[in-house]
Amino acid sequence: MFQPPQYQENDLKTLQQFIQQHNFATLMSYNSTHERIEADHLPFLFDPKQGLYGTLTAHIAKENPLYTHIKHGQSVLISFQGDQHYISPHWYPSKKQHQRTVPTWNYMVVHVRGYLRCIDDKKSLLALLGRLTRQHESTQAMPWKMKDAPAEYINALLNDIAVISIDIESMTGQFKTSQDRPQEDKISVAKALKNTAPHMSQHIQQHTD
Repeated sequence: MFQPPQYQENDLKTLQQFIQQHNFATLMSYNSTHERIEADHLPFLFDPKQGLYGTLTAHIAKENPLYTHIKHGQSVLISFQGDQHYISPHWYPSKKQHQRTVPTWNYMVVHVRGYLRCIDDKKSLLALLGRLTRQHESTQAMPWKMKDAPAEYINALLNDIAVISIDIESMTGQFKTSQDRPQEDKISVAKALKNTAPHMSQHIQQHTD
């Protein structure tokens, strides 16, 4: 993606935290059979301790074309998107001074590149599903567990899905959060986004002098 220097986010811990918080992402791969780019939307688990930048895992249906055209070590791009929002010139106090303002769009995104592997064994699949379940059920008053469903039902479903694993080779962050605006404009934008884009609002406040 095009990256103006002022919007680049290069801190590794910040990028890792971002993809953990916004783990539903778009995986883009090349389908050599049909000679086109494919996009799959998946919830990922991130393990920062594996490899230089970490490892991502997810599961897909075996009916998904991704499963049939995957090759060991295929290069893929995964896009993690956080808060994004239209920014009105009316939010800028500086507009009253000179009128030299136009609308724009703020957004927070991290791109991950890596190599894709497919894992078909049930042990790995069960472990992944267990971690996904615990992660997403942790906010529930009565968390659902896999053992709540009949074992034969779970086993039947396992036959239809596979684990994909991505060894991350690079992370690229772009947080366009009004960095080019005067101090008073940043504060005003942060207030305007407090309810509709809270993560972005917080990020602007943290990076306001």
